[in-house]
Order: sequence, then C-alpha cells, then structure tokens
Amino acid sequence: MSDTMTYLTDATMITAVVPAGRADDLLKAARDVGASGGIVHQARGTGARELLGLLGIVVEAEREVVNIVVPADYQELVTNAIFHAGGLGKPGGGYLYLTALEKVATYIPEASMARLQAGD
Repeated sequence: MSDTMTYLTDATMITAVVPAGRADDLLKAARDVGASGGIVHQARGTGARELLGLLGIVVEAEREVVNIVVPADYQELVTNAIFHAGGLGKPGGGYLYLTALEKVATYIPEASMARLQAGD
C-alpha cells in the first residue's frame, strides 16, 4: 500500500436530476455501456410545474440526483444512454449536466496502475 496520492485526469462527472424512482434505470443504463457505478442522492425541488391553485401553493417534488464519474472519452456514450433510459427528453423527465473534473484521487489497484504507467 502506498501513501502517495495518484490523480486521474480527463474525467467527467455526469449529474442527472430525475423524478424519484428513476435513478436505478439510469445507473443500469450507465453500467450497460461500461460505467462502473454512481451515487444517488434524494432531493426536493420546486418549479413552475409544482405551483397549484389560486394562492400559488408550492408542492414539493421528490427528485433523485445521480452522479457518475467517467473517463472523458466515455462521456458521450454514457450521457446518451442515461438520457434515453431516464426519459429526459420528455416533459418533466428531468435534466442532466456534465462537469469536467480537473483531478480525481482514489484507490488504484497495483495491476491497474502498472497498466496506466505502461501506457505513458
């Protein structure tokens, strides 16, 4: 085990905000095209669709926020898969955005590190 921190670069975080109950579909679609997994957060949101009645009473809408970190060269493939699996192209389907990550630090098995270094 090494105390040296190794950074991965050229990574992208895909974030999707979808109605509650759809996160599993997005994660499955991402795994099916090669993503290793993701994180799901529960969230509440309000918007124009949640305004009801003459008094403008706001109804909270339950949402799930899905974060998936992928190599930058996989971002289009994974984004396309989760966009269609989650129904994000339909009204009320949610939205997604991509964030370029400057550095990502995590545990990297020695075999994987050797392959990465050999590729340099």
